[in-house]
Amino acid sequence: MAKTVGSGKYTYEMIEDWAQLPPGWEMPAAAVALDSRDRVFCFNRSPEHPVLVFDREGGYLYSWGAGMFAFPHAVFIDAHDDVWLVDRNAGQILKFTPQGQLLMTLGEKGFRSDTGVDPGDFGSDGYKRVKQPGGPFNLPAGIHVTPSGEIFIADGYANCQVHHFAPDGTLIGSWGTPGNGPGQFNLPHGVWIDRKGRVLVSDRENDRVQIFTQEGQWVETWPAKLVGAALCYIDEDDTVYIPEHNSGVFSILDAEGEVLARWGSPAYRTCHGVWLDSRKDIYVAQPAEGVKGRTVVKYIRKG
Repeated sequence: MAKTVGSGKYTYEMIEDWAQLPPGWEMPAAAVALDSRDRVFCFNRSPEHPVLVFDREGGYLYSWGAGMFAFPHAVFIDAHDDVWLVDRNAGQILKFTPQGQLLMTLGEKGFRSDTGVDPGDFGSDGYKRVKQPGGPFNLPAGIHVTPSGEIFIADGYANCQVHHFAPDGTLIGSWGTPGNGPGQFNLPHGVWIDRKGRVLVSDRENDRVQIFTQEGQWVETWPAKLVGAALCYIDEDDTVYIPEHNSGVFSILDAEGEVLARWGSPAYRTCHGVWLDSRKDIYVAQPAEGVKGRTVVKYIRKG
């Protein structure tokens, strides 16, 4: 029986077994994104099938990327339907066509900038040992690409910065230092640019979202406490969708950071990525009943 979550306008039917995988395949999902045709790209920690593509009804279409990635972490699909993948442990951001042809690479494979974290340390708590900002990259986490092609990277697992690149991959600037004050980060995990041009950064282990200009000037910190804000997605109405990694809660906020709806429980802890389709159904990389690790769960909008 499908579960109903949310409230009012933001009421959804939760479908955990939405994706129709080929027999014997698994989908240990790190992140999810959709293109303009509502094709669902799931980036998975599976050496054999790291990129799985489905239609919005869950029908399997194709896969690619076998053996290419060290540690899949985030996916973003830009205005041209190109697919950007964050390979955390390789320290790279890679741009592909939807069919898997490599177009651009940011970062030298295996390079670790000097942040005070031991270069041999690949622990998920490396952010606790960051002593200073180090520049690109040291275990990057999240990405946003603007319609004009500018690239913003949340570099957080062993760093404390957001990096801003030109469309050709030239570094424009970086900002952030370790800590919990304005403009400081404790695992910047996700980044998104809203329609006003504001840079929203999911400051995961500080349980908050911070807002910046594109030049890195701090503007404000949202009032809602978000327990381990992982990534965010902002729709055309400036509604913000945030999986809270450390609590298993999913939150929907308005453009000023006020909560509109919230659901979840510790059973869904480590919810990690989110995207919406053209009908405003939600896709979340999260744990599900009977699934080891994470999969992609669909929430069909009923409100």
